[in-house]
Amino acid sequence: MNIGIKDVLKQVRLFFILYLVLLLCCLAIKLLFSKETIYFNVNSHYSDWADWLAPYFTDLGNGWTTIILALILVLFNYRKAFLLASAYAVTSLLAQIVKHIVSAPRPALFFSNRLSEIHFVKGMYLDKFDSFPSGHTVTAFSTAVVLTYLLKNKSWSILLFITAILVGCSRMYLSEHFFEDVTAGSALGVFITIFWLCWIDNKAFLHSAKWNRGLLNRKE
Repeated sequence: MNIGIKDVLKQVRLFFILYLVLLLCCLAIKLLFSKETIYFNVNSHYSDWADWLAPYFTDLGNGWTTIILALILVLFNYRKAFLLASAYAVTSLLAQIVKHIVSAPRPALFFSNRLSEIHFVKGMYLDKFDSFPSGHTVTAFSTAVVLTYLLKNKSWSILLFITAILVGCSRMYLSEHFFEDVTAGSALGVFITIFWLCWIDNKAFLHSAKWNRGLLNRKE
């Protein structure tokens, strides 16, 4: 196989273009406003229905969601399941390494002297450490990129893109992360996954007959 960066980008073109626009907007916001201003602006917009929905959206960025999707893919195609699972493993490991190196405080600790000014969703446990980057956002965007790469109907990439954004927004809404954490998490999830797909999907074994069937169609 000879799959290059151009081949991968061609498969995820719509998603990638939308993401670049989003990333540029995020960088512009960061240049114009301070960390504190962005956080309190986001936190000031809340409602009962958003309090109810946010935890569900944030769960979509949970590693278990991606693992379950990979297990479902095992039933139909080992290669696709492997690409999804391996991309999750690589990006998650990298995110954890960066988290421990940066060791940034989360909002609940960073604004510990202003907690009375912050809206918190009832019943949510708030972490205080390893804020940068947002692991849920890394996973959401990484998973979205892989699924876009694998799906024949690329129009689904729009839904995947929106879902990944909602996961990132939910992490800010729940005061688990800052805008910077989510932006960095999305970038790590997108770019590392693209480079990973370029490298791993070039492996000949993944394109053998054995790897392109699943548990439900194991016959030669």
